[in-house]
Amino acid sequence: MPTKTTAVVILNWNGKELLSRFLPGIVAYSGEALIIVADNASTDDSVVFLQEHYPAVRVIQNEVNGGFAKGYNDALKEVDADYYVLLNSDVEVTPGWIEPLNRLMESDASIAACQPRIRDQKNRSRFEYAGAAGGYIDKFGYPFCRGRIFNTYEEDHQQYSDTREIFWATGACLLVRADAYHRQNGLDEDFFAHMEEIDLCWRLKNEGLKVMYCADSTVFHVGGGTLSKLSPRKTYLNFRNNLILLCKNHAPGFFFLKLFVRMALDGVAGIKFLLSGDVMHFIAVLRAHASFYRTLPHTLRKRRTLRKGIHSYSTSAIYRGSIVFDYFIRGKKKFSDLDEGQF
Repeated sequence: MPTKTTAVVILNWNGKELLSRFLPGIVAYSGEALIIVADNASTDDSVVFLQEHYPAVRVIQNEVNGGFAKGYNDALKEVDADYYVLLNSDVEVTPGWIEPLNRLMESDASIAACQPRIRDQKNRSRFEYAGAAGGYIDKFGYPFCRGRIFNTYEEDHQQYSDTREIFWATGACLLVRADAYHRQNGLDEDFFAHMEEIDLCWRLKNEGLKVMYCADSTVFHVGGGTLSKLSPRKTYLNFRNNLILLCKNHAPGFFFLKLFVRMALDGVAGIKFLLSGDVMHFIAVLRAHASFYRTLPHTLRKRRTLRKGIHSYSTSAIYRGSIVFDYFIRGKKKFSDLDEGQF
């Protein structure tokens, strides 16, 4: 039986410093995987740096910077492999990181995607914001992780060392079957950046496939390499994209009621920003909703198209409670505090 081929594809935009810092480890520790840098029309000398110092690394030059989603969609059309690893340029890999991911994928043909354990590159014993020990959503579409709920980050004491099914795998380090990726038409370019990997995972799960967390693989993520967590632009994208995500993929039952509740909760978050003096973030929430309303007919058309191919909506790894209520009102700050019976 021929060995499956894996391509590690790093999306780069003006990231020469990150490439010089983390690419040596990726080249050294990725076994037989193809290493590819997809350059998103950088204006620094990233491409020249790669050509001079890493001639064996393939460089795909995208004509425009269309964001995370379009950048990968454009590049992956040119990559022939069985598995793709979408890897952020600010990720530090570790020896043997890729083999457990490949083994997990090959153990079960129904697994469409998986992620490793994601720890903070600066605070190395702590889980990192983007992915931690696997992603989940609650009944209102709010994403969270084992090891990170809102702004509470857990230390990694091996409490999440079980490989298990999750709801979404982080785009910081996402291994996905190439045929499944293309069958779903890749990442949704309307997202531009942020939560497009959750959208892809939700579509894959609604196809009857699994998304997994692999506890035997660990990488370290810097985070905020393109947009800081404190950026109003990031606030805008997160609020807007989360509404699009919910609208596109949620099952018909109670959909509009949940969408209304979700909008009300966003309003509360906006007021909290305003009362805290974060005026630019308050404005970002308003802009996010205005953009969502403006494009709602387009999103609903996508929803109707997706529904035609869904025979059974996935409910696995969806938290049936409200993570907002549990975290802010009931004081449940850790994943282990949540009621396992609600999953």
